[in-house]
Amino acid sequence: MGTELMLDVGQANEIKLAAVRAGATNTDLKRLSEGDMFTRILPVLRGLGEVTITKYIVDLDADPMVYRDWKVEEHIKGGQFEFDQVKVGLHLDEEQKEGGVIIANKLREKLKGQPVYNANLLDFYLAHPNLIPDEWKGKVIVFWGTIYRNSRDRLLVRCLFCLNDKWSWIYRQLDCDRFGTPAPAAVAVRRRRPGRGSRK
Repeated sequence: MGTELMLDVGQANEIKLAAVRAGATNTDLKRLSEGDMFTRILPVLRGLGEVTITKYIVDLDADPMVYRDWKVEEHIKGGQFEFDQVKVGLHLDEEQKEGGVIIANKLREKLKGQPVYNANLLDFYLAHPNLIPDEWKGKVIVFWGTIYRNSRDRLLVRCLFCLNDKWSWIYRQLDCDRFGTPAPAAVAVRRRRPGRGSRK
């Protein structure tokens, strides 16, 4: 018969600090309490099992998925991306912050030259929804690296979106849609790690 589990403030803080050192997120900690996740991890903690790391390679050079009568207008290739959520950040333009809005075409121009991800990463997330951070819910994640043109000659961009706890994709028209409140549009960008001589 097991003893009663006690978790005091000190132990909770130790777990928090260890999670921070490992680069864990609130989403990661939440998943520890879901389903049988802790049951699966416990043997590893007790030295009775081993962890096998699954590596995912996202081909950002491949041709993107084409929907119905769409055509690919622009597709910024990004090589073979060894998936790491730390390398995927969310970016808001200054005009989007504090309740502001910005026309999609204008935002696209302002993002030129930025390391935006293309729609291949969006489709990777849809194939692996368990890897999508919970913090992304309520946001429209725009993958500016791929721009489409439909049969009406409208330019479109695909976005990752969660509705009723189910992840899917939607599209936005560049000539008329605005990104802002109540769900500010976010752009997936590659985080640059500071190097020597870089400013913090």
